[in-house]
Amino acid sequence: MSFIEPRLRAALDVASGQLRTTMTAVTTELSESLGTAPQAGQPPGDLALQNAARFDLRRNKVAMLAAFDQTLNERVAQELKPREESKRSFAATNWQSLTLVDESEVEGQMYATRLGQQIWHACESDLRDLASYMASLLQNETADQERNPLRADVVGAAVYKAIEVASDQPETRKLLAREYGNAMARAMPGCYAQIVEGLQSRGIQPMALAVRQVEGPGNQLPGVTSGYATLNSTRGQLDGPATGAQGAGTSGYGPRSGLGGPNSGSGGVSSRSDIASQAGSGAMLADAQLMALLRHLTAAASRPGDLDSILASNFGAPDARAGAATSAYAPAGGPRPGGVGTVPIASDGMTGLMAVNLIRAHREELLQASTGKLDHMVIDVVGSLFDQILSDSRVPPQMARQIARLQLPVLRVALNDATFFSSRRHPVRRFVNRIASLACAFEDFEDGPGKHFLDRVRELVQEIVEGDFDQIELYGAKLGALEDFIADQTDEQVRQGGTVATLGTKEAELRLQQRYMLQLRSSLLPLALPDYLQDFLPQVWSQALVLASNRDGADSDRSLRYRRAARDLVMSVQPKGSPPLRQKFLMQLPQLMKDLKEGMALIGWPEAAQRDFFSRLLPAHAASLKTPPLSELDHNMLVKQLENIFNIPVPVPSTLSPSDPVPEVDAEVLVKRFSAEEAQRVGLITESAVDWSGTVDIDLGQDSGHDSVNSTTGDSSEADLPGIDIDIALSSADPPEPTRGPQLMDHVRLGFAYQMHLKDEWQKVRLAHVSAARSFFVFTRGRKHQETISMTARMLARMCETNRFRAVESAYLMERATHRARRQLAAMAAPPAGTAPATRV
Repeated sequence: MSFIEPRLRAALDVASGQLRTTMTAVTTELSESLGTAPQAGQPPGDLALQNAARFDLRRNKVAMLAAFDQTLNERVAQELKPREESKRSFAATNWQSLTLVDESEVEGQMYATRLGQQIWHACESDLRDLASYMASLLQNETADQERNPLRADVVGAAVYKAIEVASDQPETRKLLAREYGNAMARAMPGCYAQIVEGLQSRGIQPMALAVRQVEGPGNQLPGVTSGYATLNSTRGQLDGPATGAQGAGTSGYGPRSGLGGPNSGSGGVSSRSDIASQAGSGAMLADAQLMALLRHLTAAASRPGDLDSILASNFGAPDARAGAATSAYAPAGGPRPGGVGTVPIASDGMTGLMAVNLIRAHREELLQASTGKLDHMVIDVVGSLFDQILSDSRVPPQMARQIARLQLPVLRVALNDATFFSSRRHPVRRFVNRIASLACAFEDFEDGPGKHFLDRVRELVQEIVEGDFDQIELYGAKLGALEDFIADQTDEQVRQGGTVATLGTKEAELRLQQRYMLQLRSSLLPLALPDYLQDFLPQVWSQALVLASNRDGADSDRSLRYRRAARDLVMSVQPKGSPPLRQKFLMQLPQLMKDLKEGMALIGWPEAAQRDFFSRLLPAHAASLKTPPLSELDHNMLVKQLENIFNIPVPVPSTLSPSDPVPEVDAEVLVKRFSAEEAQRVGLITESAVDWSGTVDIDLGQDSGHDSVNSTTGDSSEADLPGIDIDIALSSADPPEPTRGPQLMDHVRLGFAYQMHLKDEWQKVRLAHVSAARSFFVFTRGRKHQETISMTARMLARMCETNRFRAVESAYLMERATHRARRQLAAMAAPPAGTAPATRV
């Protein structure tokens, strides 16, 4: 199954809803304006064509909007898929395999393209802004407008698909394409502006413009070979046999002999191109030597869960583990390899590690294989990070050992990519953070889901250490595989008890009710009805119609009675001064009132709202008996119009799309739709079960034994470290995810552990399921016999606002380690009193 981050899905759902609202408004406008205001000199045939188009719009409005939704969702889903490079290939074929493209299909593509171009010309600046926000939301490398899933040509294709549903006549489609192009061009700037405002309100920052540096000898990053450096070094410089460590040749890395230079026997004066070639070859050789060493050390330590044996083989018996870890540090005040500017290392040692720090253990070898003072500092900084990671008490020991196997791959990435230290969205950081956070939700790794999760993590880590672990894309792929596994695992756990099916049915009813409400509202709008009926029929009675149709069938007795009650309710307030009409009304009134009360009870409409409605309806009945009646023609036309409106089929679940919104329904009203057996099965928690007036006790175990991280930057606030050229502080432009408060609602993740204050105590729960439209959230708790806890989105939002729901971790593992390592390095780098500060390199 495809896993989409909740934050991304929620933002795209809201944006798709705004596009649908704009399309609905434009369709309503055209269905009322076409053919009503003929222009001077307009041919009669054009006016008749506009009238026919207006009739098609009114008749097929619902189907048009459904086609627009479906096409838009399909195009957006297609845009979100990873793009693969298309490779052109030729294959043998014959004349029978050739087909002709239908002319109507070509015209459809032409009209769709023209619609997209009209929208683009009207919204060029808005689309540029939206592309920068979408790039940040989708975590793209650049703010490329072609990667915006809501760009103009996507909307244009969806609009023309709706036009095809409206009419099958070419001339009518041509007219509608022209009118929709003009109308959408006027409406879309405001729509895109609203989408951008919605993204801003969710805390999404636009992707800043970046200056792309030209590769060359003067701006080459450490550890990265540029095209200039390798241009002249590919011939005659690396032709010797491989002499690297075992495993280097198979991976494409490893030093080779035959390098040119002063001692190579070539003689003569080297030209400028020869010098550049030799420099490039030297960089490649150093990089290959380091990669070969990393692979050799990783292979030696890649036995899953057996890092203690590595420790014993390098430092002696397991009893000497603490002393071995201490011996990996250089003595205080002694000379350090790597020259001036090397980060000072603590001399008191680091005890209590859950696995051996391989970077510390093999530090001298790594320093010899690397080149440059900056690389030496990166090695020491990453080693300090893993000191903190492997001593973090929130990480289970079993998972800490798996993270320890990633030490050397992480070091390789940090040497090549400077954004590893500054970006929270770096794939390597996200992968390490995710497996640590997911592990916090399990109490037992010996059996059950915890063991399955540990086995899956072990497989993914093994694939990383055996693969090209210097490729960033590898970590993103493994992160996606891990999230897919968690989504499948949690979904299977709650699906077995019928929780998913029950909540899915309730949510589908809510979404169907919302769609039917919009449909009824647009159909009843032309009728001259009292305000309270204009609100009651679409907002309240539509719920009864949907429930009766879905539970009993569209042709059931209850469904037919509710449709008849809606028609009779409107006719009951119409003038009926004649005796026959008054008599008919008095005969129908008892059944009407009975059906109304039954429908209100079915949807759980509050008693106070019922009394208010009837207090307006009864005086209207009395006034209608004293007013002269309508003419027979007007009366019959109104009855026929009402029958056509309420005989429109209620939408079925198969017609739902992800963009269909969920109505804001009072939690207590929604709970009444659950039977006692259903509520018990899903573990539904109601708002009345929580004492909202009480104060919440502070959970002292939340940050016990951990340094708190700044809630704004997610890192410590120390200034630049003296004598250190590596800034490991996270960028303030990349804010951390909230761990408590109202915004936490948009950042909850499947499989993560949270603390929930229920029954006057804090309980550790795990998020197991989020419904398709995010209207229900399901948690599990317990070690052996798991208990299911379900709640509505409104309930969860209220718990977040009152601090009764928070994340178990105050910050992700890498952020906690970075904060403590930064503070430790700052303390060690500070010069003693009366000593001049170190010179910055």
